[in-house]
Amino acid sequence: MSRLQTFVTSLFLLILINSVQAAKIDTVETYSSSMNKTIKAVVMTPSNYASSGKEFPVLYLLHGYSGNYADWVKKAPSILEAADQYQMIIVCPDGNYNSWYWDSPADSKSKYETYVANELVKWVDSKYKTVKDRSGRGITGLSMGGHGALYLAMRHQDVFGAAGSMSGGVDIRPFPKNWDMASKLGTYAEQPERWEQNTVINMLHLITANSLALIIDCGTEDFFYRVNENLHQKMLERNLPHDYFTRPGAHNWAYWNNAVIYQLVFMQRYFNKVK
Repeated sequence: MSRLQTFVTSLFLLILINSVQAAKIDTVETYSSSMNKTIKAVVMTPSNYASSGKEFPVLYLLHGYSGNYADWVKKAPSILEAADQYQMIIVCPDGNYNSWYWDSPADSKSKYETYVANELVKWVDSKYKTVKDRSGRGITGLSMGGHGALYLAMRHQDVFGAAGSMSGGVDIRPFPKNWDMASKLGTYAEQPERWEQNTVINMLHLITANSLALIIDCGTEDFFYRVNENLHQKMLERNLPHDYFTRPGAHNWAYWNNAVIYQLVFMQRYFNKVK
């Protein structure tokens, strides 16, 4: 056998081994009774999921405005190995392109808080070998999904034990005409109380020190940088422990491909700590 043939054979075997050991990625259909519709999600399971007798923790990973359930798999290749590397199930729900993960008081057909924090979690727990407790559940996301992850975790601390945000819209009030939020809350001018009640920065009273493991990350060139800095300062004032990261970067996938690794390490450490 020539050196070239040996190289090609070795390369083929390496690819084959890696493909066998790679995490499994499924696109699943779930049903929301609150919205009376079927909603897709991506579920990633570790390569040893079937052979292992153990239950796995679950990380719910939310997309941003105008995105969908497939964004993370398509645009962040590093996530493809994460289920294996960090030994967790990763679930990427569809939050509609503009739900902001609220149960909208202005749109009765948009109940994505109920869907993600209740219906989807119960569906995943019924279909997969999961740690069926807040100690085995984390949630994070980017932009709209960063807001959504903190919002849902703060309001459902019985469901999630850890939460994170990447470039999150953690204070929506400075952006009253952006990202279709008015269609879900009503305009800020007409419904200011809804905007005040449904912005993450005004929800810190819901948590106490160490009631949630929290990680917040935002680039210094991001248009959400200032609101993340404000949230960080308010958390310091309230003595709420949290990890906070800033570094050069804007509101884009180049930043989130890097940021998600910090989130995954944080979640893994949380899951391992509470075993």
